[in-house]
Amino acid sequence: MQVQQEHICFGGTLKIIEHASDVLKCNMTFSVFVPDATSSQEHAALMFLSGLTCTHDNFTTKAGAYKKAAELGLIVIAPDTSPRGADVPDDKDSYDFGKGAGFYINATQQPWSKNYQMESYIAQELPQILSAEMGVNTKKIGISGHSMGGHGALTLCLKYPEVFKSVSAFAPIVAPSQVPWGHKAFSRYIGDDQVEWQKHDAVALMEKSQNRSDYPNILIDQGVGDQFLEEQLQPQLFEQACRGADQSLSLRFHEGYDHSYFFIQSFIDDHLEHHHKILTNI
Repeated sequence: MQVQQEHICFGGTLKIIEHASDVLKCNMTFSVFVPDATSSQEHAALMFLSGLTCTHDNFTTKAGAYKKAAELGLIVIAPDTSPRGADVPDDKDSYDFGKGAGFYINATQQPWSKNYQMESYIAQELPQILSAEMGVNTKKIGISGHSMGGHGALTLCLKYPEVFKSVSAFAPIVAPSQVPWGHKAFSRYIGDDQVEWQKHDAVALMEKSQNRSDYPNILIDQGVGDQFLEEQLQPQLFEQACRGADQSLSLRFHEGYDHSYFFIQSFIDDHLEHHHKILTNI
């Protein structure tokens, strides 16, 4: 690991870190905010997954999360959205596929399968690095995300409850198997077998769940002015699935808000408090 930048922020420390990923077979960059100088083991942690076209930098510089995180004593980690590097395959004509659009799944199709293993990176390799190198308490990690990252947060929490103990999302892609963004990504990353697609679809995963009444509440915020709401996001499908599985869900709609980081800034404090409440009671 190599610290590329280090900044004091609201009494804590924000670091930009580069490391070699064994899973992705390339160098990756993430940011981590630690509230104060005390041991990381004393803090709960939140991992935030960004959306299409983003890197670690979008959340780090635009979300306005660190004042509240410092108040709560919450570590915040922002990974990248896909593998990076000159040798990593890409589709330069697509903003919604390739670099910047890893969809937090493990690709099985060539040429993508060599590097595009974002599910394993987020759920396995990165938590191990955070624990071994930074002393982060891996028993108290929550996950959140925006858009494509919201899809990642919901699906990874459902698939790895032993890793991620709380979850929230901003404008998530809840049913990628049913919308154009997901069709494009899944068909190319994992092939045409739609049974495989269901393994990476939050609605499908929730529909297969039974009696989740003991699981923590899920928080989702959605802007009504979001240009992607009807075609790509469709949060009502996840609401229906949660109702069927007896999963507690707070789905909040906000008039006028769009899909941007101005939306995230407006409600990020609520999400940090949501995770802090759950994680500190573990």
